[in-house]
Amino acid sequence: MGHDAVLAGRTALVTGGGSGIGAATARALAAAGAIVTVADIDVEAAGRVAEQIGGQAWQIDLSDTAALEGLSLDYHILVNNAGIQHVAPIEEFPPEKFRLIMALMLEAPFLLVRAVLPRMYAAGFGRIVNISSVHGLRASPFKAAYVAAKHGLEGLSKVIALEAGGRGVTSTCVSPGYVRTPLVDNQIADQARIHGISEQDVLERVFLAESAVKRLAEPEEVADLVCWLCSDKAALANGSSFTLDGGWSAR
Repeated sequence: MGHDAVLAGRTALVTGGGSGIGAATARALAAAGAIVTVADIDVEAAGRVAEQIGGQAWQIDLSDTAALEGLSLDYHILVNNAGIQHVAPIEEFPPEKFRLIMALMLEAPFLLVRAVLPRMYAAGFGRIVNISSVHGLRASPFKAAYVAAKHGLEGLSKVIALEAGGRGVTSTCVSPGYVRTPLVDNQIADQARIHGISEQDVLERVFLAESAVKRLAEPEEVADLVCWLCSDKAALANGSSFTLDGGWSAR
């Protein structure tokens, strides 16, 4: 437990908690005193993180949205983080991949919020933090599904905020630029190969072209912000999107 256990006694569910931003968030919430359930399709990854933080692992395929419809969940904190990426021009974008990304990154968060809200309302406290992206606020070519899903998530988050804000429950988005995660590392390697340039050049010319701060965010930086948003101090942070994009969306 951390030096200031601001989340002592709180329970939290983090989706995509086996790696990247999700794993860092699970660790940070646990360090602040929360009891964390690490949800991931990769049960081994979820188990490793859960073991490190004294939490529990939940293997779940969030793209199987039919299985989420009857759920009732009891958590003080829900972090909707699970996501994937697919890069292709629209005319070549596989429709089934578009549907998968929408199901996983927009429909599943809706269904999890739906499952968790009644208990949050009963407790008079809840924190829903949706891990969005600068792509929830800005577009890039070749990412039709991801950009559409994240824009949708930003809108969903605002509706939750308006419904829940008077009942002790808040909903916010955290919208980072590129973060040093497996999802991004794979893209950097792909781009370097395709363009025949170094990974450092890919970073500066492609990934960080729009950011005034020329480095990737670390997962822990995102997790720190999530932790604050989940605390009692953040009761007025509701319906807003907190960017960690180095200035990208300032353009």
